[in-house]
Amino acid sequence: MKFVTGLLAAVLLVAGVGASHAVVRIAEDRGGRIGTYVDKYQGLRSSGETVIIDGLCASACTIVLGAVPHDKICVTSHANLGFHAAWDFGANGRAVTNPEATQMLYSMYPSPVRRWISQRGGLTPHMIFLRGKQLTGMYKPCYLDAQASSPRPSSTRRDRDARQNDVIAPTPAALARQPD
Repeated sequence: MKFVTGLLAAVLLVAGVGASHAVVRIAEDRGGRIGTYVDKYQGLRSSGETVIIDGLCASACTIVLGAVPHDKICVTSHANLGFHAAWDFGANGRAVTNPEATQMLYSMYPSPVRRWISQRGGLTPHMIFLRGKQLTGMYKPCYLDAQASSPRPSSTRRDRDARQNDVIAPTPAALARQPD
C-alpha cells in the first residue's frame, strides 16, 4: 500500500511539474476587441503559463505585454508586434479613433514599450512595428526558437506538452467584424 501511495504521489508531482511549464504560442494574431483580450490575458496571467510570441501580434494582441509578467514572455526571431490607436465605428460606419481607449491601451504597456511608441509619434491610426533587435532588447529570446517557430511540434514534444501549440488567434471572419 505504501508503494502504491508513493507511486501515486510521484505521478502527481511529475504531472504538476509538467503543467507549470505549459506554454502558449502567439502567432498571426491581428487583434480584436480590447475587452476580449484583457479578459483572455488576465486568465493567462493567473495560469502562470509562459508566452512565446512567434509571429505577428498586432493591435489588441499587444496587451499581452502589460497583462503577462515580463519574465513569462519570450520572443522568437519571427516575433513582430504591431501598435496603433484604438478605434470604434463612427456614425457613418467608418473607423474613428477613440482617444480614451487609446490612452488606456497605451497605459497598459510596460515603460520601455511606451518609450519606444512615444519615440515614433505615439499611437496613431497608422501601424508601427516592433521587431528584431529592438524587440529582443526588451524581451528575452526564446531558447527553442527553431522548435517554437515550426508550424507543428514533433510528436514527442506534443506528447510532453499538449498545450505547446496553442495559438491565440481570431478567425478571419472574426477579424472582419471586430473593431480594435
